[in-house]
Amino acid sequence: MISGVAVSPLNIVGGPAGSVLHALKKSSQGYAGFGEAYFSEIHQGAVKSWRRHKVASLNLVVPVGAVRFVLHDERKLEVYEIGRSANYARLTVPPGIWFAFQGMGPGSSLLLSISTNEHDPNEAETRELSSIPYSW
Repeated sequence: MISGVAVSPLNIVGGPAGSVLHALKKSSQGYAGFGEAYFSEIHQGAVKSWRRHKVASLNLVVPVGAVRFVLHDERKLEVYEIGRSANYARLTVPPGIWFAFQGMGPGSSLLLSISTNEHDPNEAETRELSSIPYSW
């Protein structure tokens, strides 16, 4: 595995009125502080381009749908697919790792990103999809 990347299984607690989907606790592996949390919607088949954070670590959870993440550390690629129905887990991405992701559906998927830092437009870099070879 790429150093610092972790996949942590999460609990879903069912209930008659709806489920509780765990995401992150202060005592969880991968927790390194809190800067902000935000949701990102991605449509089935759509791909969001390569991004690399210089300082922030991300904890990524997919409570709705499924998302394929491709991570790259300049030596190798690793692929993870997480979502509520197949592999409900949290993906921890440390700083310095390129990642892009694709909505696997059905329909739109919802991604929760819990970052160790508040958003800073100068803290992350982006690349075009074609800059890192992967067949989406």
